[in-house]
Amino acid sequence: MASTRQKSVNCKAAARHRGFTLLEVLVALTIISLSLGALISTSGSHASSAGYLKQKTIAHWVAMNEITQLQVEKTWPGKGDTKGSTEMAGAEWYWTRTVIETEDKNAVQVEFRVYLDEEREYSLTRLIGHLYRAEATTTLQP
Repeated sequence: MASTRQKSVNCKAAARHRGFTLLEVLVALTIISLSLGALISTSGSHASSAGYLKQKTIAHWVAMNEITQLQVEKTWPGKGDTKGSTEMAGAEWYWTRTVIETEDKNAVQVEFRVYLDEEREYSLTRLIGHLYRAEATTTLQP
């Protein structure tokens, strides 16, 4: 009887330490693979968004620099469209400048659209500014 009781105890101990079944392992692997797939997909979309935002930011800087350059040089741009390019952050940025006259003869509206491609198919940013020309020198009367 002692040996039967010993065998029963050994069988119960073996049943407790037997490990996972194949089905349990497959379910765990399925859960892990779905979780990793979602994580990789999310990481990819975040990386792509960060790259796009970087391009938009640099394109905006290009437009701001071009308008500032016009202000610093105090040049009066001709009415209409002008195309050009600027190098910034290791890339060539293509822009289109549109100058529109305003009701004030001493002011013009300047619109810059900045593109990453030379064909100028998709603009990354659009910036509108105004240039003012100083009127003739006025003297102050006492």
